[in-house]
Amino acid sequence: MDTTENKRAIKVGLFLGLGLIVFIVGVFTLGSQSKTFSKSIHISAVFDDVSGLKTGNSVWFSGVKVGSISKIRFIGPGQVDVGMSIDEKSQQYVHRNAGVHMGSDGLIGNKIIVIDGGSPQAPIIQEGDVLQTEKITSTDDMLKVLQQNNQNLLSITGDFKLLSRKILKGEGTVGTLMADSVVGNQFKNAMSNFEKSSQSAARLAAQLERFTTKMNSKGGLADKLLTDTATFASIRSAATKLEQAANSGADAAQSLKTATDKFNRTDNAIGVLLNDQETAAKLKSTVGNLQQASVKANDDLEALQHNFFLKGFFKDKAKAKADSIKKANKN
Repeated sequence: MDTTENKRAIKVGLFLGLGLIVFIVGVFTLGSQSKTFSKSIHISAVFDDVSGLKTGNSVWFSGVKVGSISKIRFIGPGQVDVGMSIDEKSQQYVHRNAGVHMGSDGLIGNKIIVIDGGSPQAPIIQEGDVLQTEKITSTDDMLKVLQQNNQNLLSITGDFKLLSRKILKGEGTVGTLMADSVVGNQFKNAMSNFEKSSQSAARLAAQLERFTTKMNSKGGLADKLLTDTATFASIRSAATKLEQAANSGADAAQSLKTATDKFNRTDNAIGVLLNDQETAAKLKSTVGNLQQASVKANDDLEALQHNFFLKGFFKDKAKAKADSIKKANKN
């Protein structure tokens, strides 16, 4: 009887000891995961929406778990203060200018806090520091955008369906082009003409480019006009002289016009001679009379030369003239 009780007591003792060992191992395992038995510092961040974050959820930095959520409390309308316990061993890697945002442990896992950013030049975090929060697009926001895109796609699909129905019925410009062969051919010809015009424009552009290249050639007239001041001054001087000549020509033309205007009037001698036929006839008669008088005078002079009384006078005059010519030839 005593032996049986002793065996039973030993079994109970072993069972209790094994259970105690399992309990202690479990406590230390859970404590190590939640950093319960490690030294930590406490920091916080203020969010407008924590999206289902709970106390005990993890805090991550650079893909490594560095702490857990210690408290969540409201501090004002629409503002939630989230306290975080950060492992003291990780403190030296987190700086005060780092930002925090909401994340998810997997696609649909528990909500977590993610610390990222920060520069080594900034001081490391200390007890009671408040980090700046960052707005990150949440799954709900992405679903809203996706739903809006779906609505837009549905609207576009409906419009395209209506458009394709009108095209098949031959309605509208596109439908007419596809259904009416005459209009289609006209559109085809118009496009052909447009293509020819484009080719002509391209050729014109090429010719213009060659022309400008020639104008810009070194030593050419255009190059000298643009760069050689002496050539430009010569051309300018020639243009000035040409302008002066043109002005002189204009003055001469005006003078000639004035003279011709006078010729066409009868208030001057030339105008009378040109325009008055009676005066012209009288002048012609006078000239005729003068000619006859001169002929008669020549005849009278010839007769005088053969007159007996004047014959010696004319011989002496002729002899003197001959001696004068002979003397001049000797000299």
